Amino acid sequence: MAVGIFDSGLGGLTVWDAVSKRLPEVPFVYLGDNAHTPYGVRDPDDIYDLTTTNVARLFDAGCDLVILACNTASAAALRRMQEAWVPEGKRVLGVFVPLIEALTEREWGDNSPPREVAVKNVALFATPATVASRAFQRELAFRAIGVDVEAQACGGVVDAIEEGDMILAEALVRSHVDALRRKMPHPEAAVLGCTHYPLVEEVFRDALGPDVAVYSQPTLVAASLSDYLGRHPDKIGPGTESVFLTTGDPKRVSSRATQFLRREISFRPV
Repeated sequence: MAVGIFDSGLGGLTVWDAVSKRLPEVPFVYLGDNAHTPYGVRDPDDIYDLTTTNVARLFDAGCDLVILACNTASAAALRRMQEAWVPEGKRVLGVFVPLIEALTEREWGDNSPPREVAVKNVALFATPATVASRAFQRELAFRAIGVDVEAQACGGVVDAIEEGDMILAEALVRSHVDALRRKMPHPEAAVLGCTHYPLVEEVFRDALGPDVAVYSQPTLVAASLSDYLGRHPDKIGPGTESVFLTTGDPKRVSSRATQFLRREISFRPV
């Protein structure tokens, strides 16, 4: 009964890194669908099919709880999965809600009606599929009113990160921030709505400037998972070792992962 973490590629490693540091006593199984990354340019049915296939692999690996550490999968597939697909006794959680709860300063599980919050102008940076789904705005509306969200589809950034071309990734981030500012010149907060983006978070921060509060997911998800497992200890199995699986080339994926996290990460085929 390890906790599963699923991502379309390498971005979810930012979540794994944060949760494994926060919860060193918890065994994790990480699965990256590197053979089919990126998800952000795919249609919703394709994303749903790929996500359910890979989450099923994590269930088969002994995970009762799976975190979708992929905003595109969370936006395009999670609700449909929870309503009609997830087997009894299993749980699948997304990464949007902890981020929105932090943005709106609401406690975990606070189901009170939506209310006005301090932040009024929010920039959302995400993949084209996440932006098209409007899932962030929908989840935000459950918790807050009076918030203007301007979304920027950051095409190409995930591809550049997956290829290890950080020079291109930085150039694309700065271009997308410029495009966002033409639509919303003075955002108060910026949401990095893709778990790949923490790998270029400093570029976002520099391009946005010191007056914009930047919300990044890994530490927020780690805090929420810690809270959840504190209330559901039955979801934690024995052992502390993490396992890394990929649908892609294990040698290549391991090399990229080691480069990103600056420690050796060894993937094996799923």
